[in-house]
Amino acid sequence: MTKKHKRVLFCILLMICITIGVRTYLTSGLYNRTLTLHQLLTENNQLKKAVSNLSREDQIGYAKVLSQQFKDGVLLTTIKFVETERDDKTKTVLEKQYTIEGDIIHFDALIVKFPPEMVLDGSSRALYLWRRIYGENMTPQQGFLIEQPGAEPGRYADLLENLPIEDRKLFWSNIWELANDTEKLNQYGIEAIYGNAIYSRLREGLIYVFKISPTGHLYPEIIPDM
Repeated sequence: MTKKHKRVLFCILLMICITIGVRTYLTSGLYNRTLTLHQLLTENNQLKKAVSNLSREDQIGYAKVLSQQFKDGVLLTTIKFVETERDDKTKTVLEKQYTIEGDIIHFDALIVKFPPEMVLDGSSRALYLWRRIYGENMTPQQGFLIEQPGAEPGRYADLLENLPIEDRKLFWSNIWELANDTEKLNQYGIEAIYGNAIYSRLREGLIYVFKISPTGHLYPEIIPDM
C-alpha cells in the first residue's frame, strides 16, 4: 500500500471515529436530559408537594379594549391583556398591549391537568399557561406571544420556588413536549396536557374576564368597563 493510500485510509478512519464520537455524545446528552426529566416528575418530592398544594382557580386574567379605529379601511383593535396573581386578583403579574386587525380575537392557553390523587384535597387541579393572541385573519403560528414558551410564567413563580433553578427550568421548558405522549403522561401522574383557544368579538367599553371551570374549561365573562 502506498503512502498516499495510507493517508486516505487514515483520514477515512479518523472521520468515522469523529462521527461515532459526536453521535455518542449527542445520544448520551439526550438520554440524560430525558432521565433527569423523568426523575423530576416521578421522584422529586418538592415538585410533588408543590402540585399537591395547588389551589383552585376561577380567574386567570382579563382583556380590555383600549380602542377600535379604521386605518386605510381596515379595523384595528387595540387591547390591554392582563394576567393576575393566583391568590390575589387585584395584583398583576403580566400586562401587555396588542393591536390586531379586526374585532374577533383568539386567546390561546395551555392547560396541564393533574388527577385528584395528586392533590391534597382530592380535587383535580390544573396549571393554566397563556400562549398567544391572534386575530381572525391570522394563523395561530402568526399570533403574538403572551408567555415566552419554555420560560417560567410569573403567575407560578412561587410554585416551584423550593426547587433548584435548573430543575425549575427543566420542568417549564419540557412540559409541553409531553402533550402527545399518553404513556408518559400516565407514568408521570399528569392527567392531560392540551391547548384551549377561545375567541370573542371585542367591543369598546367592555372587559373580558377569563374564567376557568373546575373541569378545565376556559371561557370569557363579559362585564362593563366602570
